[in-house]
Amino acid sequence: MSIDINLYKNDLPEDLELGNSVAIDCEFMGLQLRRDPLCLIQFSTGKKDAYIVQFDRKNYNAPNVIKILNNPQVKKIFHFARSDVSFLKLHLNVEIKNIEDTKIQSKLARSYTDKHGLKDLVKEFIGIDISKQKQSSDFGGNLSEAQLKYCANDVVYLHEINKKLTEILKRENRIELYKECLQFINTRVDLDLAYFSDDIWAH
Repeated sequence: MSIDINLYKNDLPEDLELGNSVAIDCEFMGLQLRRDPLCLIQFSTGKKDAYIVQFDRKNYNAPNVIKILNNPQVKKIFHFARSDVSFLKLHLNVEIKNIEDTKIQSKLARSYTDKHGLKDLVKEFIGIDISKQKQSSDFGGNLSEAQLKYCANDVVYLHEINKKLTEILKRENRIELYKECLQFINTRVDLDLAYFSDDIWAH
């Protein structure tokens, strides 16, 4: 599938309209919340497009990105929202509402498997085998075409996956349970930011 990939420095254009439903993903220098900086944020409207912002990591002055993230009327589709929302809250000081999470959806809907990675979901629901080769790469410098394609792949399919998983959750009478899980995401983020990364329900 051909994807329209757009790369911006530090912020989205002020006149860019992404609508009321966006898929979002982020890239970091690593996975340690307090150690590793936020490098990129990717958006997609689900129409074979990707809008990638690379931050200079000095002040994260991105008012147009922040406006979208803080808008409760915009549905935001993540895959593993806990990680992305934690980094975004830490670096951009945003309060993200109206979240969908395809990883939580998958764990509740696809109880017939233990494979809930995005690559697995794209393969099952879209019929495409995407490459994750650039998942562990340097997103702080100049980005290669392969890195940009990887970043785009992480968002362009989320709308369709979200829709298909919602259908399964409704069919299996698990949609209300999923909605209750979503209510805990921001609390889970606050726990991570407060250094309580372990499972608080564990014995």
